[in-house]
Amino acid sequence: MTRQSRTCPARPSALTLLASTALLVGSGVALAEPGGRLLATGGGSQIEGSAGGGLVPWAVLTGYATRDEIGVTAFATHVQVDDFSLDSFGAGINLKNRVELSVARQRFDLGEAGTDFGMPGLTIRQNIVGIKVRIAGDVIYTPWPQLAVGIQRKSALDAAIPDAVGALDNNGTDVYVSASKLFLGAAAGRNLLVNAGLRSTSANQLGLLGFGGDQGGRRLVAEFSSAILLSQSLAVGFEYRQKPDNLGAAREDDFRDLFIAWFPNKHISTVLAYADLGSIANRGQQRGWYFSVQASP
Repeated sequence: MTRQSRTCPARPSALTLLASTALLVGSGVALAEPGGRLLATGGGSQIEGSAGGGLVPWAVLTGYATRDEIGVTAFATHVQVDDFSLDSFGAGINLKNRVELSVARQRFDLGEAGTDFGMPGLTIRQNIVGIKVRIAGDVIYTPWPQLAVGIQRKSALDAAIPDAVGALDNNGTDVYVSASKLFLGAAAGRNLLVNAGLRSTSANQLGLLGFGGDQGGRRLVAEFSSAILLSQSLAVGFEYRQKPDNLGAAREDDFRDLFIAWFPNKHISTVLAYADLGSIANRGQQRGWYFSVQASP
C-alpha cells in the first residue's frame, strides 16, 4: 500500500473529465433539448456522481438526453451529520441515453473527531470516476425494468486515516448492477419508482476510509430505493444501502435516508434528505441532513 501526502494534488483523470464537460456545454454538440424523456426520469446525482437518488445509483442515465442527443449535468452535495460533514461535487455526460460518464470529488471533514486519531481538523479527499451502461429496457416504455451496469473507480488523495484504521489499500473499484422501473398510477393513482441493485465493493465508508481490512475484503451488498411522485415535479421516497464491514477498528453500518426531490424543470433538480449513516470512524449514530442540487444547460 502506497502512502500519500495529506495535500496531494487532484488526479488528472478527474480534471480531464470536468474539462471535457465544460467544452461540451460551450460547444455546438447536439445537447439534450426539453422534450423526449419525462420530467424526473433522470433522477438526481447520487453522492458518488452517478445518476440516481442521494445514496443509491439508479439504472437511469444522468439528465434527459435521448438516443440522438448528448446530455451534460453538474452537481454539488452537502451532508451534515452529528460529528462529520461531507461535500461532493462533479459532473456527468450522457451519451445518447446509452452510456453515462461521471466524475466526483469528495471532501470528508472529520472535525473534532480527528482527535481520536491524533489529527484534529483532518480532511479526507477522494476522486471517483464512473461509467454506467444501459444494457436493456426502459424505465417507462418496456414491461421489464431498465437495466444498467456501472463501474466506479475510487482514488484516495489523503491516506493518513485509512492507514490508521488498518485499510489494506487506498484505491479500489466498485462494480454494480441496477434495475429501475416507473409504475404509472401504481400508488393510489400516483406514479411509483422502484430501484434495486447489487454492488461488489471493498470500500470502507464509500472508500473514504480505504478498501478492505482485517475483517475482510470484497463483498456483495444490496441497494434499494423507492419514490412516489406526488406531482409531475415532486417526489418523496427512501433509500437503503448495505455496506461492507471490513475494519475491526472502525465498525460500519448500513446507510438509509428519507428524501424529498423537486424537479421544477429539466434543467434543475434538488434533493433534501434526512440520513441515518450509523457508525462512522467509531462515532455512533451519525444522523443529519443531506442536500444536493443538479443543473444542466
